Amino acid sequence: MATAKTIGIIIFDEVLTSEVIAPAEVFGAASHQDWFVGSKVLLIGVEQKESIVSAEGITIGVDCTIYDDISLDVLLVPGAMDMEALFSNEKLNDFIRTHEAQADWVGSNCSGAFLLANSGVLDGKKATTWFGGETSLQDQYPQIEVVHDQPVVLDNRRVTSNGGIVSYQAAIVLLAQLTTLDHAKGIYDTLTMGRMDEWETIASSVRISE
Repeated sequence: MATAKTIGIIIFDEVLTSEVIAPAEVFGAASHQDWFVGSKVLLIGVEQKESIVSAEGITIGVDCTIYDDISLDVLLVPGAMDMEALFSNEKLNDFIRTHEAQADWVGSNCSGAFLLANSGVLDGKKATTWFGGETSLQDQYPQIEVVHDQPVVLDNRRVTSNGGIVSYQAAIVLLAQLTTLDHAKGIYDTLTMGRMDEWETIASSVRISE
């Protein structure tokens, strides 16, 4: 029997487009399968407005905002070239902490890990960020066990990734955690991800989180 999931992705002006689209496409494709039917992706705005403009100049519509009362099974935070303005947004930090306590999984792509770290939800956990930014994450947040040279890291209901095109890999890995490895492989095939990375490489990242 299918178990419907609600996946929330936080979006804001100057967000990196691929890190929103990748999980939206993976989970959107999965929602058409019997084993994930009824699942949905919500794009959650940080500000109370109907759309945002990404770093690449693409207008993306907002489904709801952090000011709305919503229930999530997964909360994902994408990255941007500059996250500083978000760190002092207490409403956003509270939103992340609240949903971390309630959701099955919390994750980030690229510099989104810095926002999760700033909210305190990566304390005592393994995590990664954009390739080359691992040392900065470790220096700024020594309470995190930062992993270098690993594109996707799972630890205790957290999934973090290098971002960019790796955001697709992270979404497939997370889908396997929410469903099964076979179901995740089906979406991997549907999206012809084999042209990007071998299934064995992605599957090696998949394990049941402690």
